[in-house]
Amino acid sequence: MPWVGVAPGAPYFVTEGGAPWTPIGQNDAVDWPELNGLFRRRDLAAVDRHLVWLASQGVTCLRLMVEYAQGRHRFLERPTGVYVPAMVRLWDDLFALCERHGLRILLTPVDTFWMWLRWRDHPWNTAQGGPLRHMGEALTCGPTRAAIKARLTFMVTRWGGSGALFAWDLWNEIHPAHGGDRVDSWPEFIADLSHHVRALEQRLYGRTHPQTVSLFGPELQHRPELDMAGPIFRHPDLDFATIHIYRHGAIDDPRNTVAATVAMGDVVRDCLAEITDRRPFLDTEHGPIHRFKDKKRSLPEAFDDEYFRHMSWAHLASGGAGGGMRWPNRHPHVLTPGMRRAQHAMAGFLPLIDWPSFARVNLSEAVGATGFHHFACGDAAQAVVWLLRRRSLAADGRIDAGATPIAPRVTVPGLAPGRYRITGWDTAAGVVTETLEANVGETLRFTPAPIIADRAFAIRRVSAG
Repeated sequence: MPWVGVAPGAPYFVTEGGAPWTPIGQNDAVDWPELNGLFRRRDLAAVDRHLVWLASQGVTCLRLMVEYAQGRHRFLERPTGVYVPAMVRLWDDLFALCERHGLRILLTPVDTFWMWLRWRDHPWNTAQGGPLRHMGEALTCGPTRAAIKARLTFMVTRWGGSGALFAWDLWNEIHPAHGGDRVDSWPEFIADLSHHVRALEQRLYGRTHPQTVSLFGPELQHRPELDMAGPIFRHPDLDFATIHIYRHGAIDDPRNTVAATVAMGDVVRDCLAEITDRRPFLDTEHGPIHRFKDKKRSLPEAFDDEYFRHMSWAHLASGGAGGGMRWPNRHPHVLTPGMRRAQHAMAGFLPLIDWPSFARVNLSEAVGATGFHHFACGDAAQAVVWLLRRRSLAADGRIDAGATPIAPRVTVPGLAPGRYRITGWDTAAGVVTETLEANVGETLRFTPAPIIADRAFAIRRVSAG
C-alpha cells in the first residue's frame, strides 16, 4: 500500500502518488466485539470478514490504541520492555489484514484514560517494576520518557514500514494532569517523541508517516488560562491537528440532533481559526460520552443514526478532513448499520471535490440559506455546503420527516468569476439529487430542489470567467 501524507497545497491527505485519501472511520479496540477474534487468533476469519465489509462501506481508517487498558489482559508489555507475544502477533495479524483490504490505522501507543484508571495494574507502575510512580508525572519523568520512546521504537520497527499505517497519534489525550497540572512541558515532550519517531522512520524506510497529538477538546474551554492550543494546533513538528469533540451537553448528552450538529460546526470553525498554516484538522473522537459513560445509557438507535450522520457532515462541510471518528459509546460497543450507511454515503460524495487542490477556508457564517443552518468551506474554485433544516424538530429530537419541503435561495461568497457546476447530494441515500450550473460574478447564487431535512452540495468551477 502506498503511504499517506499531507497534500502539498491543501489541508487534506494524499497518497504518495498524489491520489486523494480521506479518513472515514471510527475508533475501535482489539477487545471490542468486532476485533476481539484477533486475540490468540480465536477467530481471524470473522475479523477478516468484518474488514472486508468495512471497506465495502467506504471505511478507510480505524483509530486504535496499541494498548487499550480497560482490562488487564491486553497490555503490550509485561513487565516493562518485555513485549507480550500474543499481543505482538495480534498486531501483526491486524496489519496484514488491513493491508489485504486497503484499510489504514491511526495508531497511538497508550490509552491514557484507562491507563490512569487501571494504574495499579499497569506494567509501567513502579509497584509493578516499572519506571513511573504516578500518571501525574508521565510527561516529566525521565525513565518513563525512555520507556515511551522504547515502545515507539518497537512499534516503528515492527509495523512502521506498512502502508496500512496512516499516522501516529504520539500521545492520546495529552492532559495537564499528566505533567503536574501544567502544560509547559508539552512542547518539549511532543518535539522529543516526534523527532525520535521521524528519525527512526527516515533511517529505516527513507520516509515518514504523518504525526499528531490528540486532546480532550473540552479542556480548551475548561482551562483557558493554560496554553493548550499552541502545542495542539501549531506545534512545528506535527503534521495535522486533532482534538476529541465532546462539547458538554449538546454533544456528550444530546437531546436533539440539531444542537449537536451546530456545536460540531462551531468547534471545527474555532479549531481552524487556531491553525496558522495549511495543516489538516480532524476530530478523532466524538460521541455521547456522558450519556453512555456516566448515565449508563445508549441513545435510541434511530436518533443515534441521525446524530452520527449530522455530526459527520457538519465536520466535513466546515472544513475538517473526513467525517470525524466516532467513539461508539453504545451497547454493544460498535457502530450501528445506519452509521455504516452514512459512512458509505459520505464516501460516495468525496469524488465530487478535488481535495488535493482544495485550499479551503471556513465559510459557515458567510453562506446564506434562509430556513437552514449552513456549514460550508471553500476556496476560489470549489466549495462544500451542507444545509440542515431549522426549527423542524419532531418530538423525539430528530428532524421532522413530514415537514413541508422548502427551496432556499443559497448564496456562496468567495468564488472566482466563472461557470460552476453544483451537485446536490442526499446524505442519507448517498445519491445525486440534482445538478445545476450557474455563473459567478461576485457571489454564487442558486436555488436547489425543495429540501425536507438536509442536503449537501459540491461546487466546482468548470470554466473561468
